[in-house]
Amino acid sequence: MKLGHALSADEALERLRRGNEYYLTADRGIGDISPVRRFNTCNEGQRPYAVIVTCSDSRVIPESIFSAGIGELFVIRVAGNVMDDHQLGSVEYAAEHLGIRLVVVLGHDHCGAVDAAINHDPEGYIKFITDEIKLAIGGEQDDYKACCLNVKHSAAVIESSFEIHREEEHGLKVVCAMYRLADGRVEFGI
Repeated sequence: MKLGHALSADEALERLRRGNEYYLTADRGIGDISPVRRFNTCNEGQRPYAVIVTCSDSRVIPESIFSAGIGELFVIRVAGNVMDDHQLGSVEYAAEHLGIRLVVVLGHDHCGAVDAAINHDPEGYIKFITDEIKLAIGGEQDDYKACCLNVKHSAAVIESSFEIHREEEHGLKVVCAMYRLADGRVEFGI
């Protein structure tokens, strides 16, 4: 089995799809979290096959959703799956130094950060997140549509980044996806 940078973007996407299909009917996770796997990834390094930019929501667990184990996914989590220079730097690192060819921006329905952007005017540091989401969704009031617009905006931020754009010549692909909390299904290419 090819790991990490040996997978093309399309091969990585297919692996995520298969992992999600398994997850839909699984009672337990199947990702390898064994002591041997921990030891090997500690000594030999990580070789993830995909970057997942997703929300910090505790109900969204990428390794479970995609039936993945230790060292298989490079996960970047932030409330509302918004992008700033820190997240872009993480994506850039994953593409340049780990050789990952696929970035998935994974939003989810019933997102509290999107709800806060639509229905509230928070203060403090949360405002940085909701302001970015408001920019992404405009006047959209429908929760699901707003979540999709927010994902597409984050993907566009990644794609417009100079460093990330440079990686496209090496086969980097950015894909939008939505996770449905109630049934666990991931819809790619929203």
